[in-house]
Parts: sequence; C-alpha cells; structure tokens
Amino acid sequence: MASNVKYSVLFVCLGNICRSPAAQAVMQRMVDERGLTECFFLDSAGIGGWHIGDLPDKRMRVHARPRGYELTHRARKVQGSDFEDFDLIVGMDAANVDDLRYMATTPEQQNKVVMMGDYIRQFPHYDYVPDPYYEGSEGFELVLDLLEDSCDNLLNQIIKQNNISK
Repeated sequence: MASNVKYSVLFVCLGNICRSPAAQAVMQRMVDERGLTECFFLDSAGIGGWHIGDLPDKRMRVHARPRGYELTHRARKVQGSDFEDFDLIVGMDAANVDDLRYMATTPEQQNKVVMMGDYIRQFPHYDYVPDPYYEGSEGFELVLDLLEDSCDNLLNQIIKQNNISK
C-alpha cells in the first residue's frame, strides 16, 4: 500500500454515542500499537442524528477508561459522501447494516458494508454487537469485550487482504 494512501474504516451504530465511537477507539489503539497509524483513517457515525456534536455516552466513557480508551469523538450522522470516502463501513448490528445498505446508491457502495459481528470469534453466542444504551454496567463491558475481539480480527483481515505493513 502506498505510504500516502490510507485504508479508511467507518464504524456505525444507531446514534454514534456508544458502540461505534468505542469501536473507533479500540481499533485506533490496535492500529497504533502495531505501528500502522499512518496506514489507516478511522471514524464513526450514527444512522440517526439525535446526538450530533455530543461526546460518547458517559457510561461508555467510564467503562472504556480503565481499559485505556479515551472516547473523545463527537457524534455525527452518516452522510452520502461516506460511501465514497471510506473503504469499509462496519455496522454494529443487522439493523445498522440494513440501513446502511439502503442508504448506499450503488452495488459497489453496498459491498463496502459489513457487520461487526462477522468478526467476533471469542464469543460464539454473539453475531452482532448489542446496543448497551438501556443496559447496566455489564452491557457496556460486554460491548467492549466484543469490540476488542472483533476489531482484532477485522484488523488482521484488512492487513492481510490489502498487504498493509509498516
């Protein structure tokens, strides 16, 4: 991969205040730890615009901090241009993926959309990342566990398929 070309990934959940900003932070740390910061551009967005400009949910920030993640992303809504600007668009659950594929205007754009659950390996009872918004502490911890597992597998696949190296 040319040094001036970054592989871009957009993580998407419903409101961009819990799962997708956490996924962005988890993936960013993994990218940084592998010395691949210059090879990737990561962002997150929401299907809906209810929280535009807001920091991630305080509960997600509280649970992410002890794991070393500082969630400072400001919520934004998915835009049509995202389908051109990003190489991969990752929905957290089936509803997100359906909404994203509906928003895509070409088959090529639809093919950029994948589900985060497809990369979960250590938690066989989960095929999506559940929304913790109406859950207690255990919901936020579960989301972080699922994201740490799935981001690692997703990153490994991206690196392998795109021949990315330092």
